[in-house]
Amino acid sequence: MTKNTNKTIIAHRGASGYLPEHTLASKAMAYAMHPDFLEQDLVLSKDNVPIVIHDIHLETVTDVAQQFPKRSRTDGRFYVIDFTFEELMQLQVTERFDSETGEAVFKDRFPLWKSKFKLHSLQDEIELIQGLNKSTGNKIGIYPEIKDPEFHNNEGKDISSIVLKILSDYGYKTKEDKCILQCFDAKELKRIRLRLKSELFLVQLIEFKEDEQYLKDYALYADGIGPYFKQLIKNVDEDGNISFTNFVKDCHNLGLVVHAYTFRADQLEGIPSFKALMGLGFNKANIDGVFTDFPDQAVSFLKK
Repeated sequence: MTKNTNKTIIAHRGASGYLPEHTLASKAMAYAMHPDFLEQDLVLSKDNVPIVIHDIHLETVTDVAQQFPKRSRTDGRFYVIDFTFEELMQLQVTERFDSETGEAVFKDRFPLWKSKFKLHSLQDEIELIQGLNKSTGNKIGIYPEIKDPEFHNNEGKDISSIVLKILSDYGYKTKEDKCILQCFDAKELKRIRLRLKSELFLVQLIEFKEDEQYLKDYALYADGIGPYFKQLIKNVDEDGNISFTNFVKDCHNLGLVVHAYTFRADQLEGIPSFKALMGLGFNKANIDGVFTDFPDQAVSFLKK
C-alpha cells in the first residue's frame, strides 16, 4: 500500500507511458517512481520459460516478422510458445504498434525502434525487483498475470503450475509476501486456489458487465477483483457529472478489494485531466487500487 493511504498503485506493464512496455528499462523506471507493485504479464516459451509480455503473440511489440519471417502460424501471427527462450532473446522490442500499418498505438510515447530493448523472463524481473529492494531498502511487490491459460493448456502446457513453482522458489508463497497473482480466467484462478493450493493474494480480473453477477462465486476463492474502470460508471449527465454503480460497495461487502484498470494520462476518454481521473477512481468510486501506465503521476496524486 502507498505511504499514508490504504490505496494501491500498480505500475501497469512498468512505466509503460514512458518506455516500451514490459521491458526491464520500463520496470526499472517504474520502480524508481515508488509504486506498490510492478505488473508482469506471463506467457510461456516453447521450452517452458515464463516470458514477460502482454500477448501470446509477438508481432505487435517485436521485430519477429523480420527476424523469423517463416515462423508464423496459418493465421499470420507469431506465437511466443513457438519460440525457445534463446530465440526470443534475439528479438528487438519496441513501443506497441499496429502490425498492419506499422504505426505506434500511442503516438506521443517512446519512438518506435529507437535504442535497444529485449524480452526477459519472470526470473529476470523478480531478480531485478528483489535486487532493488535490497539495495534501496524499499519493499515493492510483484503482480504477475497468468495469460490465456486455456491456450497454454491446449498446447499441452500448465502455465499456472510453472509460474507458481518459480514464485515459491523466490519466496512468494503467502498473502504476506508482496505478490498478487491475477487472471481473467475464473476457472483457472479457482483451480490455482483450490487444486494447486496457492496461498497467494488472488485477484479475479473481469472485463464485461455480465461478470459482475458472479461476485459471490469469486469471493469463494479470490481476495480481490480487477474491473475495467469504465464498467464502474453508471451514468454521465448533460453537465459531464459521473455517477457510479454499487459494484465497489458490493465487492467491499464481500471482503474483496478492487484494483481497476487502466489509468492513462494520454487516454482520458473525455475526462478533463489525469488528476480528475484519479479523483474519480479513488474518491468517488472508492476503488482500492489502480493499474496505471503513469505510476509517477498516480503516486504524486496520492501524496497530495
